Order: sequence, then structure tokens, then C-alpha cells
Amino acid sequence: MFSDTGHNWKQYRQEDSIGSFPGNSNADSVVQYKLQQPAIARFLRLIPLDWNPNGRIGLRLETYGCPYTSDVVSLDSSSSLVYRLSPRRRRTSRDVVSLTFKTLRNSGILLNAEGPGGLSLSLELERGKLLLLLRRGLSSSSEARRLASLGSLLDDQHWHHVAVERRSSHLNLTVDKHTERVQIPAEFNHWDIEQVGRNAAKHSVGVLSKRNFHGCLENLLYNGLNLIELAKHKDHQVTVAGNVTFSCAESVSVSVTFPGPQSFLQLPGAMTSTSEGVSVGFQFRTWNKAGLLLTFGLPQQGGVVWLYLSEARLRLQIHKSGRLLLELSTGSGLNDGQWHFVELNYRQGRLAVTVDKEEGGAAHASLAFNVAIESHLFFGGCPAEGDRQQCRNPFNIFQGCMRLLTLNNHGVDLIMVQQKRLGNYSNLQIDMCGIIDRCSPSRCEHGGRCSQSWTVFHCNCSDGGYSGATCHSSVYEQSCEAYKHNGNTSGHFYIDVDGSGPIKPQLVYCNMTEGETWMVIEHNNTELTRLRPSPGGKQHSVYFDYSTEEEQLLAVISQSEHCEQELSYQCRKSRLLNTPEGSPFSWWFGGPGPGRLQTYWGGAHPGSQQCACGLQGDCVDPQHYCNCDADRMEWTEDSGLLTHKESLPIRSLVLGDIQRPGSEAAYMVGPLRCHGDKNFWNAAFFDRETSYLHFPTFHGELSAEISFLFKTTASSGVFLENLGIKDFIRLELSSSTQVVFSFDVGNGPLEVRVESSVPLNNNRWHRVRAERNVKEALLRLDELPAATQEAPADGHFHLQLNSQLFIGGTASRQKGFRGCIRSLQLNGVTLDLEERAKITPGVRPGCPGHCSSYGSLCQNRGRCVERASGFHCDCGLSAFTGVFCHTEVSASFQSETSVSYTFKEPYELGRNSSALPSSIYSDMTLRGENISLSFRTNQSPALLLYVSSYYREYLALLINKHDKLEVRYKLDSSREAEVLRSRVRGLTNGQLHTVTIRRLTHSVSVQIDQNAREDFNLTSDGEFNAIKSLLLGKVYDSGELDPDLARLASLGFTGCLSVVRFNSISPLKAALLHPDTSPVVITGPLVQSNCGTSASANPYAAENTNHLSDQSGSVGSGQPLVNAIRTDSALIGGVIAVVIFVIVTGLAITARFFYRRKETYRNQEVKGVKQEDSQDFPFNNQTDPQNASSENPKEHFF
Repeated sequence: MFSDTGHNWKQYRQEDSIGSFPGNSNADSVVQYKLQQPAIARFLRLIPLDWNPNGRIGLRLETYGCPYTSDVVSLDSSSSLVYRLSPRRRRTSRDVVSLTFKTLRNSGILLNAEGPGGLSLSLELERGKLLLLLRRGLSSSSEARRLASLGSLLDDQHWHHVAVERRSSHLNLTVDKHTERVQIPAEFNHWDIEQVGRNAAKHSVGVLSKRNFHGCLENLLYNGLNLIELAKHKDHQVTVAGNVTFSCAESVSVSVTFPGPQSFLQLPGAMTSTSEGVSVGFQFRTWNKAGLLLTFGLPQQGGVVWLYLSEARLRLQIHKSGRLLLELSTGSGLNDGQWHFVELNYRQGRLAVTVDKEEGGAAHASLAFNVAIESHLFFGGCPAEGDRQQCRNPFNIFQGCMRLLTLNNHGVDLIMVQQKRLGNYSNLQIDMCGIIDRCSPSRCEHGGRCSQSWTVFHCNCSDGGYSGATCHSSVYEQSCEAYKHNGNTSGHFYIDVDGSGPIKPQLVYCNMTEGETWMVIEHNNTELTRLRPSPGGKQHSVYFDYSTEEEQLLAVISQSEHCEQELSYQCRKSRLLNTPEGSPFSWWFGGPGPGRLQTYWGGAHPGSQQCACGLQGDCVDPQHYCNCDADRMEWTEDSGLLTHKESLPIRSLVLGDIQRPGSEAAYMVGPLRCHGDKNFWNAAFFDRETSYLHFPTFHGELSAEISFLFKTTASSGVFLENLGIKDFIRLELSSSTQVVFSFDVGNGPLEVRVESSVPLNNNRWHRVRAERNVKEALLRLDELPAATQEAPADGHFHLQLNSQLFIGGTASRQKGFRGCIRSLQLNGVTLDLEERAKITPGVRPGCPGHCSSYGSLCQNRGRCVERASGFHCDCGLSAFTGVFCHTEVSASFQSETSVSYTFKEPYELGRNSSALPSSIYSDMTLRGENISLSFRTNQSPALLLYVSSYYREYLALLINKHDKLEVRYKLDSSREAEVLRSRVRGLTNGQLHTVTIRRLTHSVSVQIDQNAREDFNLTSDGEFNAIKSLLLGKVYDSGELDPDLARLASLGFTGCLSVVRFNSISPLKAALLHPDTSPVVITGPLVQSNCGTSASANPYAAENTNHLSDQSGSVGSGQPLVNAIRTDSALIGGVIAVVIFVIVTGLAITARFFYRRKETYRNQEVKGVKQEDSQDFPFNNQTDPQNASSENPKEHFF
């Protein structure tokens, strides 16, 4: 402990922890310590913490220091010291003002520096913090702009060092050992103290103490000039006014600290015994919301008085015989660490409790009983159980400081208490206040709000996008690629491109396609915008504001593998780039900051001054390199993608040739789109235990976060290690099921372990995230619960490393890691493992084999396909689509809608063709089916699905008039159809129902929704021969159907069908997504929708519907598709053209179908065969069997 007065001691702390110094353990060795922060003091106090058990008590101490010059001035509220600069002073590019100060008051202007224009910089104390303010004028009403705030508890009557350094573009504010850099405001750029001397009355540097600063200054220096020394020698540039003394005369204020549970102060009640009443006063400061301040018993009443803090308010309770007689409450926010004055007064039957006098609050009550102190007063707590002396504390203990105790307006001499001459105490620190502000500077990162109690601090990370004990770790992924590999689909996501780094999260749209994962960043104008002619006008300039900040935007472009932005210009008699002089009419700016001038257009190369058509050689005028430069009256277009990342994003656009009569143009700048994450897939493969990669020293003194993915077949190995002289940090796979995070910051080694229930050496990717900060260490493995280890309350917490960082091994080349490490990040910075692996023996860049880890993301029979960086899901064999084959393919059917899928053309029977497996091709003869579909409908009866055969066999799936499901199999043309009826009712209630039918020869199973499976047996031969086509919806050609089935098929189906699958084919998916390349015929309106989702409220209305008949095309003569240019006539004309096209196409397809049918079945005859009427179906079915060949070659149709 140290002091400069012999009172008001202060504990020496290193790294903000209490400093302890172990001594020697023998008779003659010397132990030496170097203090990290020098202690400027006249008095030292050593407190023994432990004795050598093997020796005798003794101490020999020697301290080393250096000369220290001290020039001191004492100021009160009426004094000032002003230094006026010389007008002829040489101008400097750097100004420095430094001083040390001490005070008991928590507010007041400390120093003011004026300049021209009424601008001034001032250092002001406010509630014990030092503020750097920019003011206009010196009046108290002048508005102040806060530039910085630093320090805390500066009213502790200890010396504090302050320095303000002004450079060309910034200010450095230093308080004690903490420095904050401040950007100079624009209005301060030309402010120069050197010019202050022109008017000594206004331009000055000095102390204006009239604003209540009361205390002492030491070594006030301006650019190395000692202003206090000048004042002592009465220099003409220094003006001293008021009560100024060149010594530090301060009143002695003895504080007492209550550090823990056993702390209390007992004073005799006789000190307060007067006939007039009771008066107790004191000041306290604390960070705790609750704690007992004062208690005493009432004489002859059997009662007790408690004065305590609760929820940071002051409360008083008087109890008697367990009954509450009185309760008062006043004040608020009393746990702010400031000194608060409390006074308890009882006079003539009236009790008053006051907090902070005029500035605080008071509570009053009239009592019917007398208040006097029976024997003792207890402050802060009560003695231990065996020595209570009628002191009870039902509340929390008080942790904080007290001072200026008064009993009946007489001060209490705490030094007498310390000397055991007055009262009694336990576990107190007398003549010092040991309060510490753990939130100054705040250890909470990324804007986390710091709060504290007496012993710990807490960080509130809510709404900031970060988590952890110090808000260090981002809760968001770093790219859309990472979200995809978590199983997310397209949508808006927050992206934190640098993880725990300084860049804030940003909201982007992630478009997860089957091919790439796109990150889409919008700007303020992505629509096609028309420009009207403006004769005589100047160039038209457009600026684009993006939805993300500059550093976020540049980080996204940097870490993406590919970025692009569409740039389009649609024109009529409006030239674009090429001119006879060679200078372009139009240009754009792109890249970082305001961007660099670019004179090429979308689809061309940088610097080419060409458009895409010029590069491809197909411009409308071969003499020009852009279509628009042909200067024609017809609408034409130059558009394409800009893919040069250094030129992205587009910042502004300048269009020049729009002044001439008849000139018209429209432009469009699309959103910035990027895919690929170079950081996410950056990997290295370590094939030997002795191989490793090395990088520069990891600097994570206060916060160290390490995250990566690994896969291995080895049972152990070190992932990462970095050493210091004593400190170290290490992450390793200690066994096949355990990961260990170990480190030492000077308090001894600590370990955090996570145990997995499954082997980690299964050659699958596993994710590790380790974090160490001043509060705790944390280790997380995959989705297992995180393991944590709290840091010691007092001790070292700076991680000091100095060796190289080893990845995949150690400096000793032992216990190396064999396997892959990917996406290794240290505090948000990705280490380029691949680049380092290219030049390191035993390590290979990259690491293939991702489907073993991510293949389960491919759903609904989707197939995982490996890529060099990642994977994608092939949905060819699935009835679903989407990035994970998870998106249901649904369509709304009307009564006229029909979808016909042809398995094999008639003339192809007997031909042998081969093809790859696909969801739109199938074999010809079946001994079993696997059918699944979902539907919504209110129609009863209704035909859901019909499969026909060239041998007059069929399969029909329908809903009968009783709202039940029927499956009809006719696998022998000479026999009647077999009807399988489900017992499940209510299938036409408009809700989504899922049906699964499986047949293996004679055995058939039917399951509807979550109902129990129903099993049936067929009596036919079990082969479905020569299947012809599958129909959904209305059957237009019903000549081959049984009569009752034909009547039902003619009604069509009204409702929704979704994810229809027949064995390996998906006919509805083929019709909706591949109508031009699949053997499907669509008749009537077929609307793709989301009606198949279980959450769809309206089964026949889709949020995003795409009509297959709506084909986008140009309007007019190449006119741009923009709302400002479209007209009603153009829209009507387009609709008519589309309708005519659909009708003609339908007639052609129908004619071809009937011609094929006539040629194939020219010699077939139909005979009527009576079938037993179905009780559940109103129609009869009469069909004549057909004799045909039993040979059914299994072929694939293209």
C-alpha cells in the first residue's frame, strides 16, 4: 500500500489485481520484483499475508526509484491560473498538455484551452469521470460536445495523471494508464492554439476553477513548459487570481472499507445519548444494490432499527417483537459508486431519513414511541454468531466504503477505532477506500453494457449480436455459406463477416440455390429507371447507397470467391461509351470508398471501353463496341455482369447522352451478389505427426477466441499451441472422445474439457470454439453444452505470448495432429492454412470429403455430390427441389387441368435405350410400386392419380363418395379390377393429407397421414405390364377406362397436389420445372403454388404463383420492361399473344396424340364385361381384356 500523506492509503495493483509479493524461503536469497506501474508515494505500508513456517519473523526491504520533480498548486472555487500564449510563438504540428491532480469533489472544470472562433477544449470532471469536451464560448450555457470519457472514481483524493495530445487529425486522451484516441471534429481541423496569443483576453490555456473544481494540480505542462513554475516566478504570461497556494493543503478524510461477510464496525451508543434525540450521519459508496448500513436496538421496547439498501434505494424498518412498526424508503440508484450522504434524525417524536440533502430525497414519519440507542450501533454488519450482542442482520452484508461518520453532530475518529481505543471492528480496511471500478475501462466488447457489484462485473450483450461473458463472440455466422451448412434455406440473415472482430453484423439476403449460395446486398435503386429527354441539360448522375456499411461491404467482397453486379442500359437514340474523340459519354465509379472511374460496361473487361457485344463481336453496328452507340431510333440494350471484384460495388453512374431531342434511356444497377466463402473452406491436411504450420505470435491478451473445424481418424493430437516465457495456450484432442483447452496467464495452468459421447475420430467434421477472457474460459464442441472455468477474482489476466504459433503440432514436434483443420480463426481473423501448406512439407492444402459430414442435409432421396469446396444436393431422384431437396413441388388444379406423363412411346417398344437414373424416366414392367403424394380438396368423389397400360391394365387412386381413399388395381385384363378401400374418413375437409402406397407383387400397404398402416393382398398375378402413362387431374381420353372410372375421370380434380412420386419418377415436378425436356403434356391451367405446405391457410391460393403459360418477353420493339414504359395496350397485346400460343400448341399436341393412338390400336376391339357394382362408388366399370405379348423389355426413355 502507498500514500503521499500517511493517510488515505491505496493498494498497489498490477493488471488491475491486488499485488502480492512472495518473499524468499531461506535465510539469504534475494527476491526482486519490478513494478509494472510505478508508484509515486512518500509512504509505503506492507501487509503480511503469510509467514514462513520454517523460519523466524523478519524482513529486510530495499526499494529502488528515480528522482521526481513536483510543482504543486492548490485551487479553490474562487481561484484561477491562466497562461497566455505568445503571438510570436512558432507553430507546431503537435501540442501536449499534461498534469496530475487530486480532489475530493467529483465534478468541476479542470482545464480549458481556447482557440480562435470561440472554440475551446475543456477537461471536466463529472461524477468522478474525466470528460473531454468541445465548447463554443466559456459561458455555462454554451453547448458542449463530448469527445471522450475516461477514468472513474477520480475523486478518491489520490493523484491521477492526465495528458491531452493534439496531432493533425486526432486527439489522444490519457488518464493514468489508459489512452483513448479521438478523431478531431471537422470544425476543429483548423483550430490552432498557436494563434491564441493574438487576444489575451479570450485566447488562453488555463485552469478556470470558478466552476467548482477544488483540489490540487501538480506539474502542469504545456509542450514541456512548466506553467506552475512560471506562476511561482510571476511570469508575465501567467495570471494568477484568487486563493492560490503553491502547496497541496488538503483536509484529512479517513475512510473505512467493508470488504466481506465478516466486516462490521461497532460504536458505543453512549456517544449518541442526549435528551434532545438521536442523530447519525455518514457517507457511503458501493456498487451493490443491497446491504445493511446501520442497525441498533431500542431501549425498553425490545425493538430494533435497520437502515439498509434494497434495490439501490435507502430503506428504514423498525421492528418490535417480530412486528413491523414502521417502514420508510427514499433515494434511488445509490449503487452508482458515488459518495452519498445519509442522515438519520429523531427529534420530538418525528423521525427523518435524508439522502444527499438537497440533491437527494427524504422520508419522514411521526412516531408514537421514543427512539433511543440501547447500547451499541453496528455499521455494515453484525459480529459472528457467538458474539452478536443483540445485533441481527436479516439483510445482505454491506460491501463498500464509509467516511465522515457523525453521532449527534460529533465526528467519529476512525483512527482511534483502528488503534482499538474506540468501539470494535472486524475485517475492516481503515484509512482507505478499496472501491474498484471494474467497468472503467469496460471489458465488455462490441457495445455490451457493463454493470458491477463489489466483487464482479457483468456484461449485458442483448440486442448487440454478441454473446459470452464479455460480449466477445458473435452469435451470427460469417457468411451465407456457413448458414447453408447449418441446414438453413433461403432467407434474410445477419452476417458477421469477421466474427468477433470489430465489424458489426449486417442483414443480407441469402439465396440458397442448388448450384451456389448467393449473398445478396441491396442498394437504394435496383429497379429499371427511365430517363426522359432533357434538352440543354447536363449529365445525369446517380448515387447508390447500400444497405451495409463500408467496412462490411468491402469485407464481404474480399472473402467471397466470386462477386457480380448487373449493369444494364436500354436506349433509343442515346449513345453510351464510344465517341469520335474516344472519350465516353457515360461512365461509372466502383470499388472502395467513392470508387474509381470505370469506362467499360457490363459483360466486358476492365479498361476496354466496350460492352458485352463488343467483346463477343455481335453488336448491331459492327463499327461500334456497344449496341447503344449505333444511335438508332429502335430500342436496344447493353447489359451484362460486372465480375471484377476490385471494381465492385458500383458507387455511382454518370449518363451523358440524354440531352438531344428524341433521346430516351433507362438504366438498371442490380444488387451486389457474391458466392463462396474463402475463409470457410480454407483447410490443410496434416499427414504426419511431426508436421505443422507456424504463424506469427497470437495476440489475445485480454480476449482470445479460437474456432475451427477438424476431422481425423487419429485418437489424439495437438491442434494449436503458442508459448510465452511462462504463459501458454493450447488446444488438443486428448483422446478419441475428449477435447482439452489449456492455458496459463500467470496464475497456474487451467484446463477446460469437453467429453463427447461419440468418437471424434470418425473422419467427420467437428466444430471447436474456445474462448478465454478476463472472466472465464469456455470450450464448446459441436452442439454439446459448453464447459466453462471461472477466472480467479484476483490475479493476472494478461495472456503474454512471444513464440511462434504452431498449428497441427508443437515446437517439440511431439503429439502432432494427423487429419484436416479447416476455417481456423483467431479473434475473427482467418489464418490462410492453404497458402502456408503449399510451402510446408508434410502438409497439403485443402481437404476433400464433405458428404460424410453434410450429406444428411440432403433430404427426400436427394444425393450429396462432392465439390472441391463444399457439396451440393442432387435432387434428380427426388420429388422435391431446393438446396436440400426440401421444397415441396405443389400445384393448384382446376377441373380442366390435366397432366399426362408418358412412360414410353408406342414405337419405342422393343428398342433398347440407355440413360442415367432420373426422376422423370421409368421401367416398363413392374412387380411393385412405391407411390406417395399429398393433396387438399373439398371434391368428392375425385380421381387423384391414374396409371394406364398398353395391355388395358391400370392403377387408379381416388376418393369415393364417402370421403374415403380407394386404390383400384387391374393387373389382369381378363379379370375385374380389385378395389382396396381405406377405413380413414374425412379426406375432403380441405386439409393437407399425405398418402403412401407400397406394393410388392401381391402385397399392398396403404398409409394415410399418421394413421395406422393398412395391409391388403391382391389375387392377380402381381405384374403391372407395359405401363403407358400416368395422369393427374382430368382424363380427356377416357375411351379405354371402365365406364364408372371414365365418368369420374371426366370430372377432373379441383384442389392441390404436391410431391407426387411414382417409383423413381416425379411427374408433377417434371411438369412444373422441366416441361420442355420431360415426356409430359399439360392441358388446362396448372399453377405452381405453396398449397402443399401444412401451414398454408388457403389451400388454393399461393403467395408466389408462377403460371406455366406466362412466358416473359419483350414489349414493343425492344422497349425496356419498366413500369414507366409499359402501357395497357402492350400488356393486353402480350396476353392475347400468349393465349393464342397456348391454344395452338394444345391443338398440335392433341392432334399428334390422337394420331399415335390410332396407329397403335387400329386393330384393337373393345368388348363389354359386367363388373360388380361398387357400394361406395356410383359408376360401373366395363372393360374387355386384351391379349398382348408378355415380353416387356426394361428400357430408359430419353
